[in-house]
Amino acid sequence: MGRAFEYRRAAKEKRWDKMSKVFPKLAKAITIAAKEGGADPDLNAKLRTAIHSAKAENMPKDNIDAAIKRATAKESENFTEILYEGKGPHGVLVVVECATDNSTRTVANVKAYFNKAGGAVVPTGSFEFMFSRKAVFEFEKTDAINIEEIELELIDAGLNEIEEHEGKYYLYSDYTNFGTMTKALDALRIEVEKSSLQRIPNTTVSFTDEQLVDIEKMLDKIEEDDDIQAVFTNIA
Repeated sequence: MGRAFEYRRAAKEKRWDKMSKVFPKLAKAITIAAKEGGADPDLNAKLRTAIHSAKAENMPKDNIDAAIKRATAKESENFTEILYEGKGPHGVLVVVECATDNSTRTVANVKAYFNKAGGAVVPTGSFEFMFSRKAVFEFEKTDAINIEEIELELIDAGLNEIEEHEGKYYLYSDYTNFGTMTKALDALRIEVEKSSLQRIPNTTVSFTDEQLVDIEKMLDKIEEDDDIQAVFTNIA
């Protein structure tokens, strides 16, 4: 399975550490999820994912609660979730997840980011077969965890694969099994550090350091946009 999302996540977190926009982006995801599926995370897998992501970034509980409350407020903004796909510098494939209250503004901005970098937005669905949507769960490797036993317990919940990397376990399942996997991990008393829905490339491409500089320059611009929630690529 491609692990390009690990490279992207590390690069993204490095940038977001320097940005004041991380909490607003996370809050927007929480508000959207609560508005769509209700304010109870036990009954709303999407909200549970958003809350997990926020906690992983050390977002204060008060901010999380406020984001949930905004979903039911009369003056709450109506956000539309949109997916864009494009080819960036050196042929890198990019999938952009957006949440916006003005789709005209968002599509114009996204197209501009690609065009200025020598790339272009392509029709949505062009890369659908090149990426797999997965639920990803991350937790620390400890002596108390028998990963073979856990694997057997989680197969019925939808587990596809387990990987070990730098002292942590990464569990993968189809994105539709996020809720059942979360409940199963809770039942096993596994303390999940991060859980997320990822678009993982089925095939990755290696780029030179010089090419990556060009690619990252465009990705920086995209991720700094308030309407952008997540970006995925096929970088190896």
